[in-house]
Amino acid sequence: MIHSIDEQIRKIAARAAEENGLEFVHAEVVGTKRNLTVRVFIDKEGGVTHEDCVLVSRQMEAVLDAEDIVALTYTLEVSSPGLERGLYNLKDFEKFAGNLAKVKTETAINGQKNFRGRIVGVEGEEIIFDDKTKGNVRFPYSAVVKANLEIDLEKELKRNEKRKVENG
Repeated sequence: MIHSIDEQIRKIAARAAEENGLEFVHAEVVGTKRNLTVRVFIDKEGGVTHEDCVLVSRQMEAVLDAEDIVALTYTLEVSSPGLERGLYNLKDFEKFAGNLAKVKTETAINGQKNFRGRIVGVEGEEIIFDDKTKGNVRFPYSAVVKANLEIDLEKELKRNEKRKVENG
């Protein structure tokens, strides 16, 4: 049995995304009792469309309202995680190995809590990270408080140049 509202929402969002051929990235409930917001992030190869968000939103609203999971009035936001998407689990770190990221840890690792650089990879429960100031560091995923990708301007510029060439 699922106990928390957050868990129920994650399960409903994951099912709605999957049934529409999308990847469920993350869900969160934020705000106050008077101003509750349910945020859901979805993704797919090539990017999420407005229609994708509408499909997931409608499907979720139907289930949330029918099962009266959120007793209060709420706002449901379904969107793409964006270019600087959050990294919410070890699979995200594996998937985005080689990408630039920002990571904040709960406790200091080699005297540092904030890391910026490139994700090298994952070994077991450890993240291997090439930090701009400390070089290669390792830290357990359990130490991560917050993590997200950073825009790689060089990579984006090359991608845009490639598109221009392909489109003539």
